[in-house]
Formats: sequence, C-alpha cells, structure tokens
Amino acid sequence: MTGSNGIVQFFQNLFSFQIGALTLGRIFTVLLLAVLCLVVVKLMLRVTDRMLQKLRVSATLKGFIRSMAKVIYYFIAVLIVADSLGIPVTSLLAVFSLAGLAFSLAIQGSLSNLASGVTLLVTKPFEVGHFVEVGGISGSVASIGLIYTTLTTPDNKEIFVPNSDISSGKIVNYSAEKERRVDVVVTAAYESPVSAVKDALLQAVERTDGILTEPTPFIRLTDYKESCIEYTVRVWVENGNFWNVKFDLLENISAAFEKNGVEMTYNHLNVHMIENKKDK
Repeated sequence: MTGSNGIVQFFQNLFSFQIGALTLGRIFTVLLLAVLCLVVVKLMLRVTDRMLQKLRVSATLKGFIRSMAKVIYYFIAVLIVADSLGIPVTSLLAVFSLAGLAFSLAIQGSLSNLASGVTLLVTKPFEVGHFVEVGGISGSVASIGLIYTTLTTPDNKEIFVPNSDISSGKIVNYSAEKERRVDVVVTAAYESPVSAVKDALLQAVERTDGILTEPTPFIRLTDYKESCIEYTVRVWVENGNFWNVKFDLLENISAAFEKNGVEMTYNHLNVHMIENKKDK
C-alpha cells in the first residue's frame, strides 16, 4: 500500500508542477482536448463530404463549401481549447470580428464576385461548354470560377468576366435547349408573284440539310415595304447545326431565286418622268 500511495503521490506532485500560470496536469488536459477536437473535426469533414456528394454540387462549389466548413470547424476547436486554457472567449471573438470586418471592407469587390460565383454555381443558368451572352460578351463557357467566369469567343479570345457583372445583368443561354429556330428575312420585288417567291423559298428549304420536319417550316409574306415585299422563313434545327443551316439556307435561297426568276431587291427609289404635252 505504501508503494501505491507513493506512486499516486508522485503523479499528484507531477500534475501539480506549474509552468508559468499553468500546471502540468492542466496542460495535459488541454492537449487531450485538442487531440479530441482534431478527431471531431476530421469526422465532421467526412460527414460534410458525404452530404456534398448527395447534393451533387459542382466541384468548384464543393471545394469552396468544404474549405469554409473546415475554417469554421477549426475556429470552433480553437475557441474550445482557448476556453479550457482560461483565455476569455468573448474577447477573442471580438478581436476576430474586428479583423474580419476590416478584411471584408478591404476586399468587398472580391467578396461581391465570390457571392455571385456561389449564386451562379447553385442556380446553374449555364454550364461549361454552353454558348452564352453575358455582360455584352458572347462566347463558349470555358470555366466557372468563384471570382471569374471564363469565356472563349468565336475568334478564340479568352475573356475573364467578373461574376458580379454576370449575376447583375441579363444572361442569354443559346445552348440550353436542344433545338433552335433559324429566322431568315428576305425581300423580293413587287413584280415577282407572291406564289413564285414562296415556291422558291420552299425549294431552298427542301435543299438545305439539317432542317427538322417538326415543327413545320414557316414561309409567309410578312410586310409590304416601300420598294419591296418582305418574306420570312422560320425553320427549326438541332442546336449544334444552327449556323451551318442558316448559312446554307441563305445560299440556297439565292440560288432558288435565280432559278425561278425572282428578283431580289434592295432599297431604292423609282422616279417616273411625266411628259407635259402643253410645252410642245
């Protein structure tokens, strides 16, 4: 019993040994608490990863949410450990709040882009590969970041558009639907019979590959201009064939007009001279 009491007394004296204002026992307790907090943080991060996988969010948004969760978990762990050391947590929170406020004011422009980036990733108005028009710029979406969205223009220029400019403006997504409508407006002279013009336009449509049969192509006289008659052709195509069909259709219309003797007119003014017989 005397030996056991000696061992107990030894550990009591050891844990009572002071290093500054802290006893060795207090330090050991804080270290165990810190290790436990680290283990809990790892478990919470795994739970967060599983939740993000179930939500099927994009890789960029997933990385951002995980990073924010990691910061929050470690911040809570630091507060717990600090409280166990006797550090006033309220004072620590006040210091972090002031530092956070100053930091947010310094980077408020970037924070605006960041918030807009999260909004774009959550609402998904477009995806990588879509052809869009945002902020007056048209191009294919190369990447969607938290600060910038990268567009590749048809002439192969890479443009970085701030996300705040995108979310605060109008977004036109040309690739969202599987089918698109091609609208072509042409004019013909008044001397060309309406039936002949419509027949020529129908021949042009039939000779153009890639036009869908449903919905049915639309060919109608749509307006009487000062020096010509206006006709509108509307056909539906698969999204990826839009430009090829439009260019082919324009060429085929020109050929069909020439073949059927339809005069394709332009803005002009006809002046008729009337001879005054009294002057003779």
